[in-house]
Amino acid sequence: MKIKYFDINGIPANIIGDASDSVYLFVHGQYGSKDEAGEFANTACKKGWQVVGIDLPAHGERSESEPGLFPWNVVTELRAVMDYLRRNWSRVSLRANSIGAWFCMLEFEEKSDNIDHCLFVSPVIDMECVIKNMMRQANVSDTELENRKEIDTGFGQKLSWKYYTYAKQNKIKRWRTPTDILYGSADDMTDIRTVKDFCSRFSCGLTVIEDGEHWFHTPEQLGFLQSWEKRCVR
Repeated sequence: MKIKYFDINGIPANIIGDASDSVYLFVHGQYGSKDEAGEFANTACKKGWQVVGIDLPAHGERSESEPGLFPWNVVTELRAVMDYLRRNWSRVSLRANSIGAWFCMLEFEEKSDNIDHCLFVSPVIDMECVIKNMMRQANVSDTELENRKEIDTGFGQKLSWKYYTYAKQNKIKRWRTPTDILYGSADDMTDIRTVKDFCSRFSCGLTVIEDGEHWFHTPEQLGFLQSWEKRCVR
């Protein structure tokens, strides 16, 4: 497949596949990069799509010099990326992982009826709930976090009052894109009730892989993911 590296408003990006009027924007999750778009492109490009991947802040080519993966920064970048895609393709769809799905819903919520199709894998749907779970694990109260502003946990994540407040104030209330979700029954980030409620409210398709984890990494999980993508890309 053809692959070209370029940037969109200074954001490192790649574009995969032959020229087309249809494109998927691939948005990775935490610890990912634009290069993950290549696996998805193996399926999407055969069905007439191109795929554009981007490096989110502090990831991929930007890991050494960029600020952290904060939603107030990411949504601004996604706006610029979508503007670029709209200028160059007539059909735009989304493929996003984990927290990348949450970022997409934050930015594209009001414009979701202009997106052709969406594929979410292990989406983070309610970030407030995720942060509350981390606070319980770290034995940190709302009052303590508000007073200290930032707290390092013992499991590699930093709690932030600003981030927590942002998550509480920015719930997903609207989503009009036809959406398919792949979810692992052993996902420890988002519980099944939250996923089912989202799917019910917004008429999303839901596929559950038994014993699947939040991060798909075993040969069986990755094979299931690829088969699901082949069924869903249209």
